[in-house]
Amino acid sequence: MPDLDWLAARPIAHRGLHDMNNTRWENTLPAFEAAADAGYSIECDVHLSSDGVPMVFHDHALRRLTGQDGTIAGKTAAEMSALKVGNTAAHVPPLREMLDLVAGRVPLVIELKGSEGHDDALVARVAETLEGYSGPVALMSFEHRLVRQFSRMSPGLPCGLTAEGTSPEAMEEHFSMLAHDISFVSYAVKELPNPFVAFVRERLSMPVITWTVRDREAVKRTFAYADQMTFEGFTP
Repeated sequence: MPDLDWLAARPIAHRGLHDMNNTRWENTLPAFEAAADAGYSIECDVHLSSDGVPMVFHDHALRRLTGQDGTIAGKTAAEMSALKVGNTAAHVPPLREMLDLVAGRVPLVIELKGSEGHDDALVARVAETLEGYSGPVALMSFEHRLVRQFSRMSPGLPCGLTAEGTSPEAMEEHFSMLAHDISFVSYAVKELPNPFVAFVRERLSMPVITWTVRDREAVKRTFAYADQMTFEGFTP
C-alpha cells in the first residue's frame, strides 16, 4: 500500500476553495489558486471531453455551471475550454492546465466522474496526463467499473473508493471493492459511523476522508470516525 500520510495531513478543499459559486466558482483555476495559496489540499472532478481530453468539471450537463445546453461528453476540449463558468471570466480547464497551475504546491485528490458509454478511456487518459507530475496525487471514483480499472490503467497511483449508503446492499457492494487494490476511502460524512469505514480503518489501516463537510457538527463527526475532511463553505 502506498504511503498516504499526506492524504490526512491537511483539510481538502472541495472543488477548490470556492465561495459557494458567488464570485469564485467550483472547479475553476481561481478556486484552485486560492486553495493552494491557503495551503489546503484540493479535490476536483474530471470528465472526458468528446475528443478524449480530461476536463475539470463536475456535472454531466453543462447548464448549472455554464448556462449552456448540452453535455460535456458532447463537447470537444476546445469547446469546453471556451465556456465561461457562472458569471465569471473563469473557463472550464483541462486537467493539464490545472496541474500546471498547482505544480505540486499542495496535494490533489481527483475524482473520476462516470458517464456510462463515454468513460472507457477515462482512467487511462487521466493517468497519462499525470505522468511526470511531481506533487502528491490520488484518484478516486464512485463508479465501480472505473475503480476496477485503477490497478491496471493507473499503476503506481494511490486510488480510492468514493462511497455512500448504509444499507446491507450498499455495505456488501463496498466490501466487494476491497478486492481491487484500493488504498483509501472517501465516505459521506452524514453516514458515519458504519461497519465498512470502521473495517477499512481499524483492520486494514486505510485512511478515510469524508465528504462534504459544511458545518462544525460534520467536522466533529469526521474526526471521530475518519481521518480528514473534504470541506466547503467555510475556512477550517
